[in-house]
Amino acid sequence: MGRPPSADESLEFSHHLADYARSLALDHFRTRFKISHKADKSVVTVADRHIESELRSLIRERFPDHGIIGEEYGGTTRECSWILDPIDGTASFVLGNPLFGTLIGSLRSQQPFTGLIEMPVMRERWTGDGKRALFYDSFGSHGVSVSDCKMLQHARLYIQIPDFLRSGHASRLYRLQKHVAASHSSCDCYAYGLLASGHCDLVIEDGLEPCDYLPIVPVILGAGGFMSDWDGNPLDLNSGKAVVAAATQALLHEAIRALKSFR
Repeated sequence: MGRPPSADESLEFSHHLADYARSLALDHFRTRFKISHKADKSVVTVADRHIESELRSLIRERFPDHGIIGEEYGGTTRECSWILDPIDGTASFVLGNPLFGTLIGSLRSQQPFTGLIEMPVMRERWTGDGKRALFYDSFGSHGVSVSDCKMLQHARLYIQIPDFLRSGHASRLYRLQKHVAASHSSCDCYAYGLLASGHCDLVIEDGLEPCDYLPIVPVILGAGGFMSDWDGNPLDLNSGKAVVAAATQALLHEAIRALKSFR
């Protein structure tokens, strides 16, 4: 195994992957395609599988000794690994909603190392390495940072309503919504990009897999925010399905306390 790529090298390659993923996603978006369902009844399309397959090929060509974990084809980790969600928000994708994305992350010793949030239709992108975060659009790139919100009552919240209902957390959801300044249904990975840019303060979701959140962690941390499971533990490959991302540590702790008190 050669020298592990630096954060800058990992992000440079992530941009290459994201550019290709964007072109593939736009080729499929709002076209007629067959919708299938996985064993867990979640939606999957040819676009999900096509994009992940192509990204895997590019990774193997560039880093043949790296591990790859993907939403559609699974995989295993090595000292250096990549983690992919080709279409984050497949339901949005099949309904013609532009708020779907592609998530690309790199892991080091199974821990989040770098991350990228790509929004193909919006032509927006966030990257992070845990120390800094950047936002890219048609005007160029610039650094981003989270808000300074510290209190739940002042927070602008994105929350994943369908997953809460499926997982039996409806009462916690409704009670929590009453304690924030404003709330809206989560728009998948786009919500985390908005958090990194300071446009919202809190994102709470359940029913996720590591491919859904590990690529996001370096972006949120790089923007100065905080992210954990519902018990306040750092996120890794063995974390559960419930995550919280917050602009400040004080807000994160307050949100976790509220979730626990609403049981």
